[in-house]
Order: sequence, then C-alpha cells, then structure tokens
Amino acid sequence: MAKKRPQTKAKRPQTTGGARTAGADGDVPVVGAREPCPCGSGRRYKACHGRAASHAATELVHRPFEGLPSECDWVALRELVPAATVELPLKDGLPEGVPAVTLATVLPMAWPALRRDDGSVLLGLQNDTSSGDISRDLADTLQRALEAKPGTPVQGRRAPADSPRLQDLLDPEGAFEPEVHSGFEFWVPDPENATPDVTASLERANSAAIPTVKLQGVDAAYWCETPEKNHLRWVMPHAEELLLDALARLHAAGRSSLGEGTRLVGSFRAHGLTVPVWDLPSGVTAEDVEKPAAEFAERLAAALATDAPLTADERRARGGLTNRQVTLS
Repeated sequence: MAKKRPQTKAKRPQTTGGARTAGADGDVPVVGAREPCPCGSGRRYKACHGRAASHAATELVHRPFEGLPSECDWVALRELVPAATVELPLKDGLPEGVPAVTLATVLPMAWPALRRDDGSVLLGLQNDTSSGDISRDLADTLQRALEAKPGTPVQGRRAPADSPRLQDLLDPEGAFEPEVHSGFEFWVPDPENATPDVTASLERANSAAIPTVKLQGVDAAYWCETPEKNHLRWVMPHAEELLLDALARLHAAGRSSLGEGTRLVGSFRAHGLTVPVWDLPSGVTAEDVEKPAAEFAERLAAALATDAPLTADERRARGGLTNRQVTLS
C-alpha cells in the first residue's frame, strides 16, 4: 500500500563545535563518548552528561509534524507522494537574498537541501534523518540552507538536541498548499545547463514516479495509479482508536466503499496518524472519486460522533481492519 522507507538508527552524539548539553554545573560541551566528561566528575562522558545528550538524540517523536498547518499533508508528502512542492512561509519572514523557501518531496541525488543560484532554498522531505525527531533535523537543515552559498547543496547531520524545530521556524498561520507534479522537472529551472548527474537523477526519478493526484474536495486524500489497480490513500487527523471504531461501523454496514468496485482494504500508521486505503478499479480516476470521497467524509463524521458500543459485526470488521494495519514510522 505504501513504500516503507528503511529506518536509520541514531548514532552516538559526536563532538560538534559549540554544541552543548545542560548539566547540574551549567552547560557542558559535547565530547567523545569515551572521553572524560568535561564537568570534572571523573567519569566517561557517556556515563555522565552524555546520557542526556544520547537520550535526546535517539528519542522518537511519534508525531513530528504535530502543530504545523496541514499536519496530514506533511505526512502524505513524507510517505505517499512522489513529486510535490509547497512554498513555506517563515515566522520571521524571508532573510535578505532568499526569494523563496520551498519544501520538495525529493531533491536530486537525495540532497537534504539545496541553495539555488538565485538564492532560493529547496528543502527535501523524504530523506532519512539522524535523530528521532524529523522536525528538528529538517529545521536544522533549513537553517543551514538559508546561510549556504548560492548554488550549493546542503548535507544532512544530526541536529543539536536543543536546536529549533520546524514549529519554531515556520509561520503557524501560513498556508500549506501542496502542488503535486507529474515528474521532477521542478528540480532544473534551466535544463540545458543541468549537470549530467542531475540529468541522470531526474530521468531515474521520473521513470519511478507513480502518477498521483491530490483530491480537492477533502483534506489530505491522494489518488494514485498503479499497473494493477488504483488506490486512494487518505491521511486522517482523528485519534486512531476512534477512527478505527468509526471505520468498522461503516464497514459492517456496507457503507465504507467509494462506489461500485471500490473497497476499503485497510490502513497504515505514519508519523502518529492513521491512513485508510481504498482499492479502486483501474478505470476510476481522481475526478471520479471526488464526490464519493466527500460523501464518505460526511458518513465518517457521523460515525465518529457515535459512542455506542460496537456490535458483534462491527467488532469483527474492526478486527479485520486492524489485522491489515501496517506501521511505517
């Protein structure tokens, strides 16, 4: 139902210039794990103040995009959508010399970020990150991209444990309006002058991209086309247990489909949210499911408002949906 990205284990904190971790005696510099702790305790760093730094670096944030406008679309662009861009408004406005900041699902050669020749910034979303907090790692990459020399990519790293997150840098009132593309031509504003590596990367990415369309009538629902059948994958903000109950009520009542030949086949978890998935006949387009999806949203709202205990049939339906659930992150 969705491609699972390999998980990257967080590494032990490394020595970084200026990085600090709070301790009882004030700020303690980050050093090698086996070196004596700078606080003077006589113990190795990993057994002293390094414990807190290591925990901060590896602790998994289950909902890294919580609090951002359109959290569900952030999850969709991270896990479901091959090619899309979004203009990102910064809380303090754009720095001088930076005409735009754009979030992109993927960048050439899987760069974490790119400062273009004109000073604009592209921030890649679908990259493995070094810590358990995607939001903090992306914010660190963004800050370094804003200061990078125009025309250069920005490499990833583990963000300092006390560094800002995206929620600290982006305008909380700003719009988040993804533009889904059929390919990755947005990588190269001037294709004739693209390097051979970028051109080859573009060709590979375009050949692997699954046609995807964002529905307009409901939030964070994405139609995609595959050789065997089409699908609708819909990122929903509701609490998982309540959502599964509501889906089970509709499924047991025969009201969970999106029209003839369609079928709710299960769901997966991604970054703390639940993503129901429907199989669609290959001839069903994104436009075809706009109205059925809007009607389903109304049925779902009514089911979510119901607090009666599940019936035996609804419990069986819920068990079937739960058994087919996959966790991506």
